[in-house]
Amino acid sequence: MSKVSDTFIPLRIAVLTVSGWRTEQDDTSGDYLRQAAEEAGHQIVARAIAPEDLYQVRAQVAVWIASAEVQVILINGGTGFTGADVTPEAIGVLFDREIAGFGELFRMISYEDIGTATLQSRAIAGLANRTVIFALPGSTRACRTGWERIIVEQLDARQRPCNFYPHLKE
Repeated sequence: MSKVSDTFIPLRIAVLTVSGWRTEQDDTSGDYLRQAAEEAGHQIVARAIAPEDLYQVRAQVAVWIASAEVQVILINGGTGFTGADVTPEAIGVLFDREIAGFGELFRMISYEDIGTATLQSRAIAGLANRTVIFALPGSTRACRTGWERIIVEQLDARQRPCNFYPHLKE
């Protein structure tokens, strides 16, 4: 498979919000990620809200990893430093390969906006069963930063010199 394409290739994306208090009516971060992905030309094939529970987050992500319909999982929430923030622990064990540079780059970019508070961000990404998974903080601002400054380009098969498309399920 070629590393890049000359044409845009829409991807099938699932969006997961990890929160103990958000609902479908006030999930602004999940709404942002859905809308941004659709505006970029991708298809949202699943969406859910999971409580801040390690096993429920892991179970939902595992279902999507196993699904032939999901190529990308965008997670918002649960990446901070409190005891309730369990997303990295929930999903890290599912990765076949961690994308270490994602968290590093996200924190570097976030430093421009929030200074040293970025130390408490545990944004993480990885590849599991040819599904790329990005976990962002729960704030809409952080989701916008991650999507616009990193993720949107890496989900575009035209992005040179490389992108994640060749690593995903067909």
